[in-house]
Amino acid sequence: MQLEIKYYNMAAKEYTIGEKLKHLYELQLIDSEIDQIKILKGELPMEVNDLEDEIVGLETRISRLSKGLEDIEGEISRHQKNIQEAEALIERYTKQMDNVKNNREYDALTKELELQKLEIQLSEKKIRETKAQVPAKAETLKATEERLEAKKKDLELKRVELEKIIVKTEKDEEKLSKKSVKKRKVVEDRLLFAYDKVRSTYRNGLAVVTVERNSCGGCFNKIPSQLQLELSLHKKVIACEHCGRVLVDDNILEVGKEPKEAAAK
Repeated sequence: MQLEIKYYNMAAKEYTIGEKLKHLYELQLIDSEIDQIKILKGELPMEVNDLEDEIVGLETRISRLSKGLEDIEGEISRHQKNIQEAEALIERYTKQMDNVKNNREYDALTKELELQKLEIQLSEKKIRETKAQVPAKAETLKATEERLEAKKKDLELKRVELEKIIVKTEKDEEKLSKKSVKKRKVVEDRLLFAYDKVRSTYRNGLAVVTVERNSCGGCFNKIPSQLQLELSLHKKVIACEHCGRVLVDDNILEVGKEPKEAAAK
């Protein structure tokens, strides 16, 4: 498969197809080195982010559980206050019973006494039910706090490990990133667009590959001899018909270099 790409390079120097392919392959080599550094870091950055998010979630849960226990204490306190008020009313109504003047007053006071006794019974029941929730919530809070501490320790270890890798690779990655940016400036825009699109398709980030053992270096499907011959001429941009990766021959990096014999003269 041939990539039909029209070139509108407005730079001072117009590159040949071979030179453009060489630049693209050199960009691939640089980006692949950057990819290797990222592989060295592994999933640590993601693990660190996940742990940070989990810690925030646990802290939120702890706050909610603590607030729940406070609400339980507040509810118990309100029921205890209701009992105190009911007991005060019972004492008051009991004293009034000694001074009743007729059966209507007696019946009214008796009814109020019964209502306040029921109020005490209801509040006592609510207190028992509310207190019964405390052990489970307290246990959940304790377990969540312990889990939070474990996650914090795990996060600290992951951060230290990641920091060591960053220190080790930071200079190399920065140097390679600058080389990548510089190399991208000399690659044809539309070729670069195709490169980025194909590169993002595959996990290994390979968008430009050589032919290895008569096969595509990306998907390993056979490349016809005629197509390999065309690759060696550096006259066309050719992509693998199976995976869409740009194909180059083993001598692509020699494009534009003077022959050794000519250079010696």
